[in-house]
Amino acid sequence: ALEKKVIKSRLGEKVGLPCCHEIPSSDSLHNYRVYWQKNTMEVVLAYAEGKEISKHKRYENRTEMNDRNFTLWISPVEIPDSGPYQCVVQHLKSSQNPSVKCDETVALFVAADFSEPNITTEEITNSCDSTEMVVTCSSYGGFPKPKMSGALNNESVLWNVSWASESDLSPYDVTGKLQLNVTKDVPLTCSVESNGLTKSTNILLRKTKDCIVPTTPPSYNVITASIIIIIIFLLAITLAARYLPRHVCSHCCKPQDSAQEGVKECTKTPMSSKVTSETSSV
Repeated sequence: ALEKKVIKSRLGEKVGLPCCHEIPSSDSLHNYRVYWQKNTMEVVLAYAEGKEISKHKRYENRTEMNDRNFTLWISPVEIPDSGPYQCVVQHLKSSQNPSVKCDETVALFVAADFSEPNITTEEITNSCDSTEMVVTCSSYGGFPKPKMSGALNNESVLWNVSWASESDLSPYDVTGKLQLNVTKDVPLTCSVESNGLTKSTNILLRKTKDCIVPTTPPSYNVITASIIIIIIFLLAITLAARYLPRHVCSHCCKPQDSAQEGVKECTKTPMSSKVTSETSSV
């Protein structure tokens, strides 16, 4: 066998597997035998003297061969089509002693895209301080077996991952779980990578309960003391309003308003002072 070639395709596409020989323009397919085999045991397609002589039932209505370069076309390609294929070409110089023109193996690798990851959350407990939850990330229908990764607030997280598939050559479903204690709103990313293709989904995990801590009421002693202080303050204001104006008027006068009788009385010389003066003169 010559150097092994690798052909990559995606599920449902049309793919061509190249052979190692091409018929010269001066020659004809009638002078050749061509065998396409998978895993060296399973004959996919065979031609002899220009006619199809064999085709595997699993490839019915899905394969054809180019009659000049012997390329094997498969459409639509399926995941079980993955594997090594061998192209053997013989030239019929004589039916007794055909010569081998080429014998080459090519590997077909079929990949299937995973669905966009779906993230769901389930609350376990909820308090004023945090929200405890289980986060599930799921993706379906891809091939080959994927890797799952994630980031919580830009820090890597390790998923508890499980896979489901009917066989090694069947699409995979992948599910990852995380148990988190969320104390604030944080972004979460879930990524599924397979065959060099990565698909990601982002969500914001929310702390679902914000509690308002009630204010502690003042104690009985504080209330009593506050009431006493307020009462004393009100009494002081009342007494001041009642007595302070009378005290001021008994010691003051308004000389500038001499026309008023009250002011004249304020400026009169007390009688006792006048009597004393006259006595002194005598």
